[in-house]
Amino acid sequence: MISREQKRGSSLHEKFQLLRTITNSHAENETSTIVDASKYIQELKHKVENINEDIIMAEQSSSEQTGPFPMVAVETLEKGFFINVFSGKNQQGLLVSVLEAFEDLGLNVLEARVSCTDTFSLQAIGEEQNDDQDHMDAEGVKRVVTAAIKNSNWSTVQRTE
Repeated sequence: MISREQKRGSSLHEKFQLLRTITNSHAENETSTIVDASKYIQELKHKVENINEDIIMAEQSSSEQTGPFPMVAVETLEKGFFINVFSGKNQQGLLVSVLEAFEDLGLNVLEARVSCTDTFSLQAIGEEQNDDQDHMDAEGVKRVVTAAIKNSNWSTVQRTE
């Protein structure tokens, strides 16, 4: 018969294995696994804080009288970028311009969430198509996406309002 202590130890071992998997930890002992999990949680908190700050900035910029030009934020991920575009007002051609910029950059869109109702919101994860190319940085991606928006139908629509 298996004792309660053996069952408890086995269950605890399974939970640590699950924690290693979730946090991508390669630690051999339980203490190191907990340290890795703590670091992983801190990274997630940091990402959430950055996204919340971007949302607040976007909401503030969309409510300003100077106009609702889209806010673009780019964060570097392990393999690619998290791109967030927000505007307090949706304009015809905005989504197409952003997607064309991704294509020009050579980014494959792995995952995306888009809302084009009253406001425009796009959150996408893009990965570089070719590893042979010089690696681009988040600021470069942001410049290209912003330029694509400025050169799109956006500026034409803004002048006619």
